[in-house]
Amino acid sequence: MKPIPELLSEMTLEEKASLLSGDDVWHTKAVERLGIPRVMVSDGPHGLRKEEDVPGQPGVRETIKAVCFPTACSSTASFDRDAVRRMGEALGEECQHEGVAVNLGPAINIKRSPLCGRNFEYMTEDPFLAGEMAVSLVQGIQSRDVGTSVKHFACNSQEHRRMSSDSTVDERTLREIYLPAYEAAAKRGKAWTFMCSYNRLNGEYASQNKRLLTELLRDEWGYEGLVMSDWGAVSDRVKGVPAGLDLEMPSSHGVNDAEIVRAVREGRLSEKDVDRCAERVLRLVERFTATARPDTPWDLDAHHALAAELAADCMVLLKNEGGLLPFAPGEKVAVIGEFAEKPRFQGGGSSHINCHQVTSLMDALEGMPGVTYAQGYRIDSDEADEALAAEALAAAKAADKALLVIGLPERDESEGFDRKHLRLPANQNALVEAVSRVNPNVAVLLYNGAPVEMPWVNCIRGLVEGYLAGQAVGLANKAVLWGEVNPSGRLPESFPLRLEDTPCSLSYGGEGDRAVYSEGVFVGYRYYTAKKQPVLFPFGAGGSYTTFAYSNLRLNHTEMDDTDTLRVEVDVTNTGSRPGKEVVQLYVAPHESRVFRPVRELKGFEKLSLAPGETKTAVFTLDKRAFAYWSVETHGWFVETGVFGIEICRSAEEVILSTPVTVRGTVPAPLTVTEDTIVEDLARYPAKFALLKKAVAALKNPDGAEAEAIGDNDVLDMDRYAPLRTLIAFGERMDHQRLGELIDAMNRV
Repeated sequence: MKPIPELLSEMTLEEKASLLSGDDVWHTKAVERLGIPRVMVSDGPHGLRKEEDVPGQPGVRETIKAVCFPTACSSTASFDRDAVRRMGEALGEECQHEGVAVNLGPAINIKRSPLCGRNFEYMTEDPFLAGEMAVSLVQGIQSRDVGTSVKHFACNSQEHRRMSSDSTVDERTLREIYLPAYEAAAKRGKAWTFMCSYNRLNGEYASQNKRLLTELLRDEWGYEGLVMSDWGAVSDRVKGVPAGLDLEMPSSHGVNDAEIVRAVREGRLSEKDVDRCAERVLRLVERFTATARPDTPWDLDAHHALAAELAADCMVLLKNEGGLLPFAPGEKVAVIGEFAEKPRFQGGGSSHINCHQVTSLMDALEGMPGVTYAQGYRIDSDEADEALAAEALAAAKAADKALLVIGLPERDESEGFDRKHLRLPANQNALVEAVSRVNPNVAVLLYNGAPVEMPWVNCIRGLVEGYLAGQAVGLANKAVLWGEVNPSGRLPESFPLRLEDTPCSLSYGGEGDRAVYSEGVFVGYRYYTAKKQPVLFPFGAGGSYTTFAYSNLRLNHTEMDDTDTLRVEVDVTNTGSRPGKEVVQLYVAPHESRVFRPVRELKGFEKLSLAPGETKTAVFTLDKRAFAYWSVETHGWFVETGVFGIEICRSAEEVILSTPVTVRGTVPAPLTVTEDTIVEDLARYPAKFALLKKAVAALKNPDGAEAEAIGDNDVLDMDRYAPLRTLIAFGERMDHQRLGELIDAMNRV
């Protein structure tokens, strides 16, 4: 390709406009006259879903055989940046081998409700965790000179009416919950592309939302990459160009290209805006073609083994009474459930991978002494099958222990629709309860992409959350359940007891096309901990076959300015007999605040691998953002002077160690004084309050007594909630003119 400025100068308006939409479903447009090739993008984010033509069958396409890695709900449970980066590196190699310029992922929408049908593809309810894992995956894929497309920007928190709904979200909630992961992917991940979502955000479709795509993403965050639409997400293409939407996908078959040209000719659209979008498309094409390596090897079997290794680190041990797990080799274990033979390991929709190999749990257990199998239920039905259930009960009675493999069928959660409830199929719930009555040693392994209710949880002794762990799921299950790998996953989302307990249970889905995020910043564990609402399992929960002890929590400051950084260290010792990994979670807990804030928020995590008896130190560095909230007055991050707890936790609800730090905010909160400003608010601003005391002294002491004769409490005790306009009631020494002069003086200090 020629240099991009030269290409732009030689292109006609029609050619530039043509670059702003796809050539077909998966390719950008070429301009053969100028030697500009087209490049391919392909669905991700946990595998390569590349479509290609079937030879000899015109118009028929199929997806290639590829590797399905753990889905986002599973990989995020690893709480392991390095593991996610390794997965990204493998995905990048696959894309290079197949000539794919951009892997369409990761999907990092916050899990607002467990009902969202696409939660299996999203990472977590926590913005800090989402940002860290997104950066790792982006950096891993892009280390192989293949782009990512961070999606779905922004607030795509439901599938219900997703192409027309309006996510109505206040400024602070956007900044603290729904935008930080995207900010991290833009600033630290430097993602090649972003993908805008289908929905409106505060009244404007994301594909034409200038506030979102230009003022925030580019001007504020400094993002220099390309923005593409989700497939079919464009409403007004002409409006989208100056808003910052560079590439419409898929092809509009020339319709919107012509609209862009017409708008420029009629003076409704600046050609400079078209040039800007075309330049970003050209940069993407140049970036990939300059580094394309179609000879990159792709060892599918090696990646299958990697998928198994990663999946094992993602499994979450939630219950293990009496050390039921791991099973011992040769122990008589009845494995029950059709999912053990036909695993559900990925979600439905655009991320569905055509796997080159699938290893079920029963495949992995083939030939293992002591293991028996019974189907127990049918995946394709919610109704109990009496013959299958009887066979399962007989197997359980004859075994030392029983493992039930249950979960959500794909009909219950997928892209395109939301769940209606949190229940598992009735036949599976009934089977767990029935088996637990004939065998006291029951463990459950779950396959699901989001939380479920567990009415049988008190009837069983062992519970492992397996999520949707990719095509090597059976190898990972065997490794953890039979003790080859020590479980180390943690829940990246809260598991509520009931749907009615969730923060947005009364408003999720919205009314018509309007979805109001009325719970504000209290999403997930932020809500449950603030309300002291019991949950089934809290965010961050997860066990191990060994034990860990924490000690020696230390800070490099006990007092600091918000411009300083805080170094936190804590020692962790493996006090058990097995090697294992421990996820060290650090939360920041504000002791007091003038705004409503969560009890604690995750601000750091590290995964340590420890041999028995070994001690390692987890180290964290916290900056201003760890202590700040978003101020709607200043439209920026603001730190209140005060005391914060530095908490080392096993989950969002279990604090192990805690120590305080005093943080001084270096920027005072702004206060524009008006006649309606109340006395208590002024008391937080010494200079302004001094002027008020002087004015009150003058009113109380007509003979001119000094203001110092009036104490703070003397003023506050008058009525701390009284607005300044009530000073006029003190008599003729205060009128509107004098009050106006006092207010002007207050606003100058």
